[in-house]
Amino acid sequence: MTNFQINDPSLESQWRALILFGKNSATYKFAFAKSLLELIEKETTSISLKELARPFSHNITDHLKQSDKQGNSSSSKFLNYCREYNNGIIDEAQLLFQTERLGFVNVVDAFQNVNGGQIPNLFYEKDFSNGNKRIIIKDHLLKLKESFHFENFEYETEARWKLVETAWNLKINPNLLEVKYDEDSSLFFLENDLMRRVDITSVRDSLNGYQKGKCFYSFLDISVIQGSPDICHVDHFLPHINKQIHAENGANINGVWNLVLAHSSMNSTKEKGAKVPDRKYLQRLFNRNEFYISSKHPLAETIINQTGKTKEQRRSFLEKQYNLALENSIVTWTPSEELEGTF
Repeated sequence: MTNFQINDPSLESQWRALILFGKNSATYKFAFAKSLLELIEKETTSISLKELARPFSHNITDHLKQSDKQGNSSSSKFLNYCREYNNGIIDEAQLLFQTERLGFVNVVDAFQNVNGGQIPNLFYEKDFSNGNKRIIIKDHLLKLKESFHFENFEYETEARWKLVETAWNLKINPNLLEVKYDEDSSLFFLENDLMRRVDITSVRDSLNGYQKGKCFYSFLDISVIQGSPDICHVDHFLPHINKQIHAENGANINGVWNLVLAHSSMNSTKEKGAKVPDRKYLQRLFNRNEFYISSKHPLAETIINQTGKTKEQRRSFLEKQYNLALENSIVTWTPSEELEGTF
C-alpha cells in the first residue's frame, strides 16, 4: 500500500495509485488504463487480447503522432509497428495482429502492481488457460463507473501520460527541469534549451488525482470538467498578493508547490479573499507535494528543485514561506464547510 492510500483504501484511491505512482519504463500502462476505462463505459465483463488490441494500439499510435518517445528502451518492436502504421507502411489488421502478439507482454501482469505489490482489490484477472488470452473484468472495476470521480479518470490518465512523455522527448536535465504555470490558460508548460515553450497539459487534470479529486480545503468532491457545478479552480495556497516578498526569500509563488485545487464555492467566497489558510493545512500541502515527488515525473523534479532535496529541507521551506505570508496577512482562513480529509 502506498502512503497515498493510508486512511483511504477506496477503489478510487487504488485506481489513482496505479496511474500516478511507480516507475515508468514505457507508457503502455496509460494506454492500458484508457482502454480499461472504455470497457467500464461499455460494462464489458470479459475481453480477449485480440479485442483489446484495437483501443490499446490506437491510444499508443495517437500519442506517437505527438511525442515519438514512448519508452526508455533504445528500441521496441511493438512501437516500431505502431510507427509503421502511422506512416502507412502497414494496415490496421497488421497493427492489431502485432499488438496482440507484442503489446501486452508485460502490461497485463504489471498494471495492478504498485510499490512492489498488488493493490488489495484487483480490477481484473488474467485467463490464459486452454489457449485463451483474455482478461476477466471484476466488479471492483465496474463499480468505479458509479463513482463521482469516474468522469475525471480519463483526464487524469491523459495528463500523467503527457507529463511523462514530454520530459522524455525534451531530454531536459532533471536538475534544471521546471514545470511552469500559465495562469491565463491554466496550463503547465516547459521550456527547452532554446527557450522554446512546450505546453504540456491542463493544470486541473494534472493536480486532481493527487488531491484524490477533493477540494484541498473542504474535501468536497471536485470536477475538472467545464460546466460542472463542482468545477475546481486553481488556487495559490499562499496568496499571490505577496509574490514579491516570497521572491526576495527564494520562492516562486507561482511554483507547482503552491498550487492547489479548490471547489469553486471556496474560491469565489469573499470570506477567503487573499487570507492565508489556517496552519493545519500546511501539513496537507506537504503531504500533497510528497505525493508528487513519489510519482517519478516532471512535477516531482520541479518541486524538489523549488523546495529542497530532502523532506526536512522541504518542510523547512514551507514553514518559512508560510510564516512570511502570515506576517503580511495576520488573519487566517478556514472554510465554513469541511469534511474529514484523508491526507
